[in-house]
Amino acid sequence: MRFADDVRRLVPLAWPVFVGQIAVMLFSTVDTLMLGQVSAQDLAALAVGSAAYVTVFVGLMGVVLAVAPLAGRHFGAGEHTAAGHSYVQAQWLGLLLCVPGCLLLWWPEPFIWLAELNATQAAKVRDYTRPEAFALPFALLFTAFRGFAQSVSRPKAVMSLQVLGLALKVPLNAVLVFGAGPVPALGVAGCGWATAAAMTVQSVAAIVLLRRDAAYLPFAIAPLHRSRPELKALRALVKLGLPMGGSILVEVTGFTFMAFFIARLGDTAVAGHQIAVNLVAMMFMLALAQATAAGTLVAQHLGAGEPEAARRVGRHALVLATLVAGVVGALAALLRQPIVALYTRDQAAAAAAVPLLLWVWFFHLGDALQTVAAYVLRAYHVATLPMVIYVLALWGLGIGGGYWLAFGPVGAGAVGFWQAATAGLMAAGAALLALCVYVFRRSASEA
Repeated sequence: MRFADDVRRLVPLAWPVFVGQIAVMLFSTVDTLMLGQVSAQDLAALAVGSAAYVTVFVGLMGVVLAVAPLAGRHFGAGEHTAAGHSYVQAQWLGLLLCVPGCLLLWWPEPFIWLAELNATQAAKVRDYTRPEAFALPFALLFTAFRGFAQSVSRPKAVMSLQVLGLALKVPLNAVLVFGAGPVPALGVAGCGWATAAAMTVQSVAAIVLLRRDAAYLPFAIAPLHRSRPELKALRALVKLGLPMGGSILVEVTGFTFMAFFIARLGDTAVAGHQIAVNLVAMMFMLALAQATAAGTLVAQHLGAGEPEAARRVGRHALVLATLVAGVVGALAALLRQPIVALYTRDQAAAAAAVPLLLWVWFFHLGDALQTVAAYVLRAYHVATLPMVIYVLALWGLGIGGGYWLAFGPVGAGAVGFWQAATAGLMAAGAALLALCVYVFRRSASEA
């Protein structure tokens, strides 16, 4: 099958994921845009608070998302009931994992310590993370639904609910951040409460959809109150999910720890960093959509006993991601000044953000390549070695190198972190691509 044929198969699965993930990303964008009109202090608190929430949520999310390759293989093999059972157990896993996560969000002292915040700044961070502790259980339940629905080729259902969440988030944010009538202006705390409310509604809507949509009947999905956690099923999820979660945690903390350390450089530096991170994260959603589609098709082909088709789709997905990322990254770098102007009217914050966007081109290219490669490898249940690669490239080269460039003899500041992070992502992308080639060749020899 030609490259164009596989692209035509990937796009219908990828575009709903892209739209849905953009809706999710716009949660943070809405927060950034609104708080940019409030104060640099609130924007800086958002940078640290959202970094804390993302660190907690994404690590746990990665474990729950093990349902995707497992359910995808069952679906490819025609084992619908087994796929539905994996989803139910993923819900139980999410509820169990949210307990330590909620505690850490309620008392975010480790993150406050890392950022070296004063008492006023720390209080603002808590005002943001404590509402997010209420959001976390619902966010993890929706993560289980998302992984399951996408693995059985129903990404539009996930997209619809994510857009619904955004539609609730925007007006709630405006009212709670700026105040309206009897509602006081809560600033950064308003962002947290708006997210908690939107995530709750989104998760409940997913449960209603599963019960009322006849397309899910073949999966025989039992309601949580009529099921129980099963050790064997949870063990299978954790066995694959722990290295997946570890990889995603390392990848995300490679960025969130940048926020903690850059916070030491002052409110202006971290505000500029927040703008650049938000833009890069929105661009990443395009790569994530392609990666999700690739992982879904590869897992389904493997479940159906079609290893050659799985290898071909994986190769073509990597080529497509490289081409798209090169174009998108170039546009962002060339249009960096008008893009930053959309985020803030604060000249100091804008001046801090513009130099960071010079690195976006190669940063995004490495990001896209490593993401698609990682999702293809997860379909093959290869997750432990990628986690090791992430630790060395993103923590060692990215964070370690960034800290040295920013605070060492070079004194490059926030730009130093972005230079090192770019190098780390490029290294991770190259290593994971090499691992994909090895897995493809091993699969061919076994066949």
